Amino acid sequence: MTIAAFTPTHAPSLLEPVEAADTEPLVLPAAWTPPPRPGIPIMASIVPVIGAVALWLVMGSTLALWLALLGPLIAVATLLDAGRGARRARRIADAAAKAERARVSDAIVRRHDLERRRRWTRHPDVSGFALRSDEIWRPVPTRGVALVIGAGEVASALRVTGGEGDADAAALRARAARLALAPVTVPAADGVVIVGSPVLSAAVQRALALQLCLAHAPGDLRIVGTLGPDLAWAEELPHRRATSGLRLALVGRHDPVPDDADIALAVRAPGDPLPPRCATVLTVDAPERARALHHGEAAEVSIEAIAREQATAIAAELASRAERTLGWTRNADGPIALGPLLASSPADPGDGLPAVVGVAAGAPVVIDLVADGPHAVVTGVTGSGKSELLLTWIVALCATRSTREVTFLLADFKGGTAFDPLAGLPHVTGVITDLDGAGARRAIESLRAEVRWREAEIARVGARDIRDPRVRIPRLVIVVDEFAALLGDHPELNAVFADIAARGRALGMHLVLGTQRAAGVIRESVLANCPLRVSLRVADAADSRLVIGTDEAAQLPGGAAGRGLAMIRRAGDAEARRVTVALSDAADIAAIEAVADDAPRRPWLAPLPSRLPLERLRAASHEEELMLLGLSDEPEHQRQVPVGLRIHDRGLLVVGAAGSGKTNALAVLASQAPGMIIRIPRSAEGAWDAVAALVDAPPDSGTLVLIDDLDALPGLFPPDHAHAFLERLESIVRTAGAHGVLVAASAQRLAGPVMRLAELLPRRVLLALPTRSDHVAAGGDPAHFVAGPPPGRARFDSLAVQIALVAPAPPSSALQPRTWAPTGALTGLVTRRSPAARAAQAEWEASGVRVLSVDDYAAADPPADSRVVVFGEPDDWQRNWRILAEVRGDHDLVVDSSCAAELRVLAGSRTIPPYCEPGRARAWLLAAGAEPVRIVLPG
Repeated sequence: MTIAAFTPTHAPSLLEPVEAADTEPLVLPAAWTPPPRPGIPIMASIVPVIGAVALWLVMGSTLALWLALLGPLIAVATLLDAGRGARRARRIADAAAKAERARVSDAIVRRHDLERRRRWTRHPDVSGFALRSDEIWRPVPTRGVALVIGAGEVASALRVTGGEGDADAAALRARAARLALAPVTVPAADGVVIVGSPVLSAAVQRALALQLCLAHAPGDLRIVGTLGPDLAWAEELPHRRATSGLRLALVGRHDPVPDDADIALAVRAPGDPLPPRCATVLTVDAPERARALHHGEAAEVSIEAIAREQATAIAAELASRAERTLGWTRNADGPIALGPLLASSPADPGDGLPAVVGVAAGAPVVIDLVADGPHAVVTGVTGSGKSELLLTWIVALCATRSTREVTFLLADFKGGTAFDPLAGLPHVTGVITDLDGAGARRAIESLRAEVRWREAEIARVGARDIRDPRVRIPRLVIVVDEFAALLGDHPELNAVFADIAARGRALGMHLVLGTQRAAGVIRESVLANCPLRVSLRVADAADSRLVIGTDEAAQLPGGAAGRGLAMIRRAGDAEARRVTVALSDAADIAAIEAVADDAPRRPWLAPLPSRLPLERLRAASHEEELMLLGLSDEPEHQRQVPVGLRIHDRGLLVVGAAGSGKTNALAVLASQAPGMIIRIPRSAEGAWDAVAALVDAPPDSGTLVLIDDLDALPGLFPPDHAHAFLERLESIVRTAGAHGVLVAASAQRLAGPVMRLAELLPRRVLLALPTRSDHVAAGGDPAHFVAGPPPGRARFDSLAVQIALVAPAPPSSALQPRTWAPTGALTGLVTRRSPAARAAQAEWEASGVRVLSVDDYAAADPPADSRVVVFGEPDDWQRNWRILAEVRGDHDLVVDSSCAAELRVLAGSRTIPPYCEPGRARAWLLAAGAEPVRIVLPG
């Protein structure tokens, strides 16, 4: 059936006994250590010598002295005996260590074999499923989540300790740490791309796809996308007909990976670009060998490959199994269709909300959210069919009730796609998903606003609750899939749901809360108001007892056999009933859309648009004097209204990062200005002149003054000019209200002297800023910071606002300033020697002006009827004070911008002259002692 490097020699079992000793680490004896070397027996050596001398002294016999030799002989014998004992102990220790290492080596083999079998049992490949058909579609933790890509060497759970200092023991420890021929797994959700020849890569793709289909039942896994000719064998799989579960995409050699795929198995030829959705690259070199690369780690694995005929046979067997265990047929009708059951709905439901949801004992089962509720709890583990039940319930109500009678607000917190088929139903007024991180606050405010609105409507007609005929508002059903995940992400919603649960019956607001388990998730205050209980299969008997009062929900069959089986208990039922849930399909939804009536009032505000043309905003506004800025989002009032400014608002500051829409915000105001528009240019000279003109002559009432990049303008000037420039701007802003002028400025950040000016602008728009600290520094609320909003999304006076969009204005052509020429009889020019000065003098001479240096002028006597320009450096003029005083007092004195440092001394003035940009042939003209003005010199 397969080509595999490792196939278990027997059917593995999770029930194999595990001895307690098999879970303990293996311990090796430490390396033999020689005993301490014995010392020389001094006393045993000296005593015989002393005795021999004593005998010689007493007996006088020379032979007694020979006894003294016994001392050294005893010492030598003692040392020789100790060495012999140490060698014997070493031989015994080496033999014992060798025997222990052999025992540990045998234990490693045995434990590795046991660990290998258990790993293959937990993560079987197609061969493993073939040996144990009872493992097919059986839920096992991590099975199906981890995909077996082959057999190879992996880290072992076995540990060997001891044997320090022994090289053989170190080798045993290293061998024990690695497990050969074990299943090599990767997360299935990461995706796999198989690179190799067409035959081999397709065979490996078939093996991996069948492995997933053997691990997941139809409904827990479905095959999506278009299947090419090489994948025609997969059409027979029941997972191909499933309408729910993880989305598995089988991608051909030239096909892209679908965007909605949860798991992708792709094939590519060597050298082809690899799809980005596949984190695991499996390069097939031979029928039994491949190289796997996952997250930067490489491994050699032995792969499994399935022939096309084998894959077709396995697919047929799985289709037959689905017929026997799930009641599926080989056509697309499904187990129990909702459409034929809709006729069983009550003809005159009154003010209730009855809906047929399935069949029990061959008869349709109808539950009424009003009579049996007003709220319901639906529990069930993943794969039990909870989402399908919620879809069926909603479709059944939409098919039998109009939008004037019931509307829905859906919350999907198990991936964001469970309610996608219902998006086109007119009854569905909004969908919250776990993908909308910024929607929590809007959810809270909208639901609270809906409670207040319903209270007001009921009180307006003098009724006590929604059942009064005078109340003409539809019931609102709030359906939540994975209530635990919703509260985990947004715990602040707990209080809102508790309030709706307590007051929902009178207000016509109903909760249907779906969750995997109710214990510890749904508060007692909420659960007490949910008498309608529905439980599909649950893992814990305590959850079953909490919901329906018995253990029956925990005893429902697992896997595909129990999918769609539910225990339903209403408030008046003595015990729960076992119901087979019907399935809705696209035809049921299309039939509802075809007869849709008027769209209902939305209790849930749609998010602000990411692009808002100004014309669309104008159409929604009725205030003519308001200069529109954007559309506000006010979920607490269930409204989105245009907002803007009036001229008497005095000032607006727009703060935002580059590309956030600052310039566009100013352009929006400019397009609606009731009077004159004055733009402060971004050039230094232009900005200086414009601000000076506003200070000298305040504009007419109704004028709009625009300052783009306010924080960048002071940096264009040297310190003295920058200080004066900011003082003048401050004066303009302070007097704007008195003159009926609106000043609108933009900045990227607020720091330094600009901060003081920003505080004078009473209104503020905060666009996107890089960090929360920048947002707070600009005056924003930390809770309002949103990372990565669309351009134009802002906070305007604490309101969330989308700034309108206008077409960018064409750049205005800057007028070229006219060059100045001397017209009087005498003109003084203070300049330094430079090509620009010589060019200006040459042009004036060409026009008939006589040009003399200061020294030449002092010695010459020019004709009275000629025009004379006297030039010199600042030092030259200071040496000739008489001529300087004459020119400065009665004639024109021109000071080149290169002599800015000497201007005040030469001009005798303390005022700051108009700013001149260096290097642009600029100068200051002092006409007969007047204040300096900027002029342009020739060249």
